[in-house]
Amino acid sequence: MNALRSGYRGLSLLADLNWDRLLFAGGAAAALFAAAYIISL
Repeated sequence: MNALRSGYRGLSLLADLNWDRLLFAGGAAAALFAAAYIISL
């Protein structure tokens, strides 16, 4: 249980520190999917 709790805390800290990078990666992926959809029309 301790390992699970400390793992969750570490993951939460990582997400708090890098939320803007995750948002940027998500936006870039969304843009690529949107471009692929538009090209396929």
